[in-house]
Amino acid sequence: MRRERCWVWFKGGLTDEGHWMSGWVASTAAEGGLLIENPSYVACRVPEWRVVFKEPSDLNQPPQIPDNPIWKLV
Repeated sequence: MRRERCWVWFKGGLTDEGHWMSGWVASTAAEGGLLIENPSYVACRVPEWRVVFKEPSDLNQPPQIPDNPIWKLV
């Protein structure tokens, strides 16, 4: 997969329900998951369920979050 613009799901603290954030590019990572990059943040690998490649109609509507989710792949 080449680098492709995407939206990434972020969940804040106890009071922030979460939101989709634009400005990222994603590419597949050899170790699994997707490598997400943004000039303002440190690049990291995340599971596929946190990334969409089409702008969500509601930026506050969460993705299908699996039980006991892994948020960042290390």
